[in-house]
Amino acid sequence: MEPSGDGLKVAYQGCPGAYSEAAAKKAYPSCQTVPCEYFETAFQAVENWVADRAVLPLENSLGGSIHRNYDLLLRHRLHIVGEVRLAVHHCLLANRGVKIENLRSAMSHPQALAQCEQTLTKLGIEHREAVDDTAGAAKLIAEQNLQHTGAVASSLAAQLYGLDILAENIQDDTDNVTRFMMLAREPIIPRTNKPFKTSIVFSLEEGPGQLFKALAVFALRKINLTKMESRPHKEKPLRIADDNCSAPLKHFDYLFYVDLEASMADPNAQHALGNLKEFATFLRVLGSYPTDVSEA
Repeated sequence: MEPSGDGLKVAYQGCPGAYSEAAAKKAYPSCQTVPCEYFETAFQAVENWVADRAVLPLENSLGGSIHRNYDLLLRHRLHIVGEVRLAVHHCLLANRGVKIENLRSAMSHPQALAQCEQTLTKLGIEHREAVDDTAGAAKLIAEQNLQHTGAVASSLAAQLYGLDILAENIQDDTDNVTRFMMLAREPIIPRTNKPFKTSIVFSLEEGPGQLFKALAVFALRKINLTKMESRPHKEKPLRIADDNCSAPLKHFDYLFYVDLEASMADPNAQHALGNLKEFATFLRVLGSYPTDVSEA
């Protein structure tokens, strides 16, 4: 992982002032950031050599997982080469002269709105308007000179788009942290001299005990799992099962995304995945990368 990102172009989703841009700057302080309209556009920017890296959100401590990016990880062939955690401090922004009592609605990314739901209600702002990113909401409110709609965004977005900050730290929980992944065209060489994390995705045959059997390959080797996320298989969402009924049953076919506290340079992790591969119907390593142990 480059210590500063000097000379790197790093793609992120959103407008300048987005939290994803702040995460990109935390991951690669000297990088040149490349704003992208959609998550998939950021993936494509790296694949097409428009950018060297992408920094995209995976999960938030209040709002949960960003499922779209889990799906895109499988669709594209990029590798996770790092992670970065960012403390998110939401502000309520509005055009100059607008007061909180003038606001009838709040505009932001759906995750940001969910993270401030209780606070916005207490402020008397009942209506919500979802847009693609937090900084984009601030930009839209400034460009259209909206008088009855506020944006939930960062203090940097207020500065960039000339808005007033009506309230700070409006997230419902003070510990509001988003975990971002750093993506590259090539994987990094895993090591064992520092804490590493390995992200994998796999699928299993239908049947009792299959998931227990999969998790056992890690438990028996004392490998800790820090996250597990199941997603319906997009390419074959349903499987047919004959359960001795008059008509065959259709069940969802799932993919399991798992984060391990282990490096792929560790023989113990290699043996665990070798064991899993013996009965998994699909297995892919998404990346083996240093764990972010810095302050969020």
